[in-house]
Amino acid sequence: MSTIENIIAEGVSKALKELYGADFEATTITPQATRKEFEGNLTVVVFPFLKASRKNPEETAKEIGEWLEKNIHAVEKFNVVKGFLNITVNPSFWGEVLNEISSDDEFGIKKVSEDSPLVMVEYSSPNTNKPLHLGHVRNNLLGYSLSLILSANGNKVVKTNIVNDRGIHICKSMLAWKKWGNGETPESSGKKGDHLIGDYYVEFDKHYKDELKELVESGKSQEEAEASSELMKEAREMLRKWEAGDPEIRDLWATMNGWVYKGFDETYRRLGVDFDKIYYESDTYLEGKDLVLGGIESGIMYKKEDGSVWADLTSEGLDHKLLLRSDGTSVYMTQDIGTAKLRYQDFPIDKMIYVVGNEQNYHFQVLALILDKLGFKWGKDLVHFSYGMVELPEGKMKSREGTVVDADDLIDKMIESAKEASAERFSDMGKDEAEEIARKVGLGALKYFLLKVDPKKNMLFNPKESIDFNGNTGPFLQYTYARIQSVIRRAGSFPVHIDSEVIPNEKESALIQRLAEFPAVVKEAGDNYSPAVIANYCYDLAKEYNQFYHDYPILKEENNEVRNLRLILSREVGKILKKAAGLLGIEMPERM
Repeated sequence: MSTIENIIAEGVSKALKELYGADFEATTITPQATRKEFEGNLTVVVFPFLKASRKNPEETAKEIGEWLEKNIHAVEKFNVVKGFLNITVNPSFWGEVLNEISSDDEFGIKKVSEDSPLVMVEYSSPNTNKPLHLGHVRNNLLGYSLSLILSANGNKVVKTNIVNDRGIHICKSMLAWKKWGNGETPESSGKKGDHLIGDYYVEFDKHYKDELKELVESGKSQEEAEASSELMKEAREMLRKWEAGDPEIRDLWATMNGWVYKGFDETYRRLGVDFDKIYYESDTYLEGKDLVLGGIESGIMYKKEDGSVWADLTSEGLDHKLLLRSDGTSVYMTQDIGTAKLRYQDFPIDKMIYVVGNEQNYHFQVLALILDKLGFKWGKDLVHFSYGMVELPEGKMKSREGTVVDADDLIDKMIESAKEASAERFSDMGKDEAEEIARKVGLGALKYFLLKVDPKKNMLFNPKESIDFNGNTGPFLQYTYARIQSVIRRAGSFPVHIDSEVIPNEKESALIQRLAEFPAVVKEAGDNYSPAVIANYCYDLAKEYNQFYHDYPILKEENNEVRNLRLILSREVGKILKKAAGLLGIEMPERM
């Protein structure tokens, strides 16, 4: 469909040609929604046209406005505020827009074709020594939502996960289980596998701290105590054996990781996120090592006397970056290089997006440069989707001390809170339906609260605030959608299109304009890698609909044509609300 923005842009382009003989492509003219304190629907900034008009901003805006009013049916009137041309759209035109929106089931969503760019999005990246926590939840929800938004913008998207399944932290859990586990399994303990292994990670840290305390009390300094810790020596020896392929250690590692993966899968399912391809560090770190060693031969990397391998990035304004330690072991950068190689073999990637916290900003600056030097065409343009940390009112979380907010516990609490907050609403429902709605509401509250904030910002998660049915929350969006579905059910049948003679009033026109903005909102969210853009749009749309619902009768409207307009408008608001919330991974209940 031709959006009102396109119609105005094309009109302005023609006006400039006719009035001043100037050539301005319509695609370079971008009408914006008029600010609420001014009259009008759309605003065009005229300052870029002054060189062509050779007149002051007010005169230029007035002449363009008069031309549009005379020649463009969609323009009812205009006003000028300095260099800003504020255009009021003809109310009858909004009826046409609503009919076009209602006839397009894929309104706002671009189709993916064979020629579409392939974008790979990496998110989650858990360690196999502990369960997923609140920080992982934000990461997963951001990555999954971003994938949906990029797909809605016409990209082919591959969702990937890199599992950190090797290293000293994994050996700590393994060693603690071997020493103090007494053969405990998820089945024998009744615990999810990831929770069980996480308990042993905490157990290792507890024994390690006790050991250090004893050593310090015996007269050693903190540094000396850490250097002489027998427990840490055992963990390092286990890692050495793992890297050497020791069968017993490898079998234990595979068994315990298997428990963790089963636990992760359950959490991912409950969160409603998934992946197209999972990579494992245990497969990628050697690939990275080979690439780095090959980089020495081609002069991209260099080796120091101690055998360590480095990349000199000083010409790019950075420093020298370690890629292989003197003992030949890999660092995280090397593993990321190896993962990149395997991914590039598996998929013809056009763009790579890493969803990783902002504490890794420098890491991805370096990775982009090294991948570019190694010949990966998307390397220099990789995107680090850098997001802020999520904290609780009581402060930061620490995995080693067992003070994290566990993802599974959080999901359970959110669903339970939804049940408590909705007890009266659910009173006329069967148990199964009430529980399913509580699940959708609890998870909707969690997802919306974590996604409505600008991803770049640190945020404070407040579970109680997130479940409010009246504020800027997921349950408010869901309740608005359920309210609309209730209206439609009670209405029975009504026409697909509105009568061309019916002229939407000011409030109806504003709602239709909001619906018409959806494609631009999806594009903005994709261009800026920001689910928050979608979340804020959902809230504004829901809030505006509720004001309309309270101000105007729908089912009780006596004029049949006006009633049909309001029903169709309600239905389309519901459709767009569900579609937009779906890009955040939020499910919409049909009733609440």
